[in-house]
Order: sequence, then structure tokens, then C-alpha cells
Amino acid sequence: MALAALSYLVVVSLILCIYMYIDKERAKKQEWRISEKTLLTLGLLGGACGGVLGMYLFRHKTKHNAFAFGFPLMAAVHIFLIVQLYSSI
Repeated sequence: MALAALSYLVVVSLILCIYMYIDKERAKKQEWRISEKTLLTLGLLGGACGGVLGMYLFRHKTKHNAFAFGFPLMAAVHIFLIVQLYSSI
């Protein structure tokens, strides 16, 4: 169970990190963008660690409070839950 939950978080985080890269590249080219709602939803669904990584790796959305505070807060909650899940085994 714990391994499945950790694997899920890793996959969703990877997807969100890739989405952050794609959105940054589209922003540079002034093309159609991935909505903030989509990015935040992926973070809430378990990808917040990837969101934090993508935010600082690609310097994207770092000045938006919803991302600058939301992703790290969500990531902390996700990490806490995984630690709790592993400690209960």
C-alpha cells in the first residue's frame, strides 16, 4: 500500500514537473498555455513535489502566491502523509 502511494506521488510529480516545463516554454513563445487551474489541481492530486521542483528548476510561476506558497504547503502535506503511512507499517 505504502509503495503504491509513493509510486503514485512520484508519477504525478513527474507529470506536473513536465507540465511546468511545457508551460514555461509556451510562455516564452507566447503560445497557448496550460491553465493555472490544471497545474494547481495536479499539485493537489499529489504532484506538489514536482511542482516545486519545476517551479524553481525552470523559474516558472515563482512570483505567483498560489504557486509559491501553495505547492510547498501541499508538498509538505504529501510528504507528511507518506511518512505517516510508512511509519504505520
